[in-house]
Amino acid sequence: MDEDIAIPIKNLEGKKVSFDVLKHIPEDSASFYKFVPLGVMDGALEVGMLNPDDVTARDALQFITSASRMPYRIFGISQADFDMVLKSYQGLKSEVTKALGELDTEIQDAKAEKGKIIKKNTENPEVGLVEDAPVTKIVAVILQHATSGGASDIHIEPTSENVKVRFRVDGSLYTSLILPTPVLEAVVARIKILTNMKLDEKRKPQDGRFSARIEGRKIDFRVSTFPIYFGEKVVLRILDPDKGLVKLDNIGFGEKSLKIIRDSIDRPYGMILITGPTGSGKTTTLYSMLNELDREVSNVVSLEDPVEYSVSGVNQSQVRPEINYTFANGLRSILRQDPDIIMVGEIRDKETARLAIQAALTGHLVFSTLHTNNTVGVVPRLIDMGVDPYLIGPTLICAIAQRLVAKLCPEDKEPIPTEGGIKMMVEKDVADLPPDVREKFAVPQFVYRAKQSPSCPSGTKGRMAVFELFTMDADIEKIILTNPSDVEIYRAVRKKGMITMKEDAMLKAFQGMIPFEEVNKL
Repeated sequence: MDEDIAIPIKNLEGKKVSFDVLKHIPEDSASFYKFVPLGVMDGALEVGMLNPDDVTARDALQFITSASRMPYRIFGISQADFDMVLKSYQGLKSEVTKALGELDTEIQDAKAEKGKIIKKNTENPEVGLVEDAPVTKIVAVILQHATSGGASDIHIEPTSENVKVRFRVDGSLYTSLILPTPVLEAVVARIKILTNMKLDEKRKPQDGRFSARIEGRKIDFRVSTFPIYFGEKVVLRILDPDKGLVKLDNIGFGEKSLKIIRDSIDRPYGMILITGPTGSGKTTTLYSMLNELDREVSNVVSLEDPVEYSVSGVNQSQVRPEINYTFANGLRSILRQDPDIIMVGEIRDKETARLAIQAALTGHLVFSTLHTNNTVGVVPRLIDMGVDPYLIGPTLICAIAQRLVAKLCPEDKEPIPTEGGIKMMVEKDVADLPPDVREKFAVPQFVYRAKQSPSCPSGTKGRMAVFELFTMDADIEKIILTNPSDVEIYRAVRKKGMITMKEDAMLKAFQGMIPFEEVNKL
């Protein structure tokens, strides 16, 4: 905007600002910087400012509107008009509160009336049909159906013929419900109201969150909308606090790995990194480690996107990039909070990597995650992010990689004799194990595969993690100084006895914990 152009004055004359317009600027930003949204005209957001010459407020407005890529025009407004618009945010909160209150009631009703709402599908009995029901009840049924079925995610997908509602259970998606196309817009609008999203914004993705009480438990839902050819697709991540906190002993670490982990988190400073793709259980592992800490004698602070589960004794903060509260900015603030232990949800950029390393070097124990395919990829990834190799050795305590694999139903599994080709493959895999591990595991007589039964229709139930990890020592530290490749680091950590994720899966398959075919997926 041209600073020399005179700012026009706008008199609202008692005209109310709609909730959809208010959603363009967060209430806390409006209150702090003294500017409010007034309306949208010709594709531009009209913004009223108490002090149009306030450079800091203008910079903040530029940042907020850049996220939506919406042009804006500034108007001067009176104190009375500013106060009136700011007060309108209370009505917006009331609308969301009312919708959430209705949702709790609808979910209770949905459980009792699910049989009336979901009709039988003659073409596919496993997929229910929802045809004639109020939108509020449809949304309640979807949420209740998904949580009772153990789903981790809900996908509401418009197609050319209808709307599919798919649930992700144990890592796999399956269609659970079919909705008629005409209800899509109303269902999406209902979810947007619950999450305080903009109802009229259908051209670009939006993110939000809400909570509901289902079967006596408070369940959080993280929501994302995404425009596709046939309409808006909605994905809801289900965050169940009862499932989020798992004891470290129950995560799936072997005896040797568990000792390494406990020794690592007892260190006074340094960095512990967990790596793996999205949905591999990294957050669950992080929370289980935080839960092991003595939080009474330490100041534990976390920076997350989002805060998925509440951990007692941990000061958890959620980043908000839309107001420039990023991992890097948050980490700077945490270091002024006298922390002993810091958890950073993810190292995404050079600045966060630099600050996390600096924190680990200056007497803090730091937990975080990275996106790499295996443990040895952690070092090259940090170097790519601008971390000097000579800083990695003194700070990195250990690196852990993980994946999730299907877990066998204990009572319903079918033994397969280890003979022929299976025996040759198993013998080769056992021969590759580190000597101290190989001594404990002879080739078993049987491995197992999933067996379907009435109590366990798929033959598997739930998932468990498989891991690989290495700890830093003087030899590996010397190798890191040479800016090594993944292969060079792999050779070094294998000499130290690291078990790969595939080998960890194989050992779990030998014990009948997972289907043998899961080994070959890694």
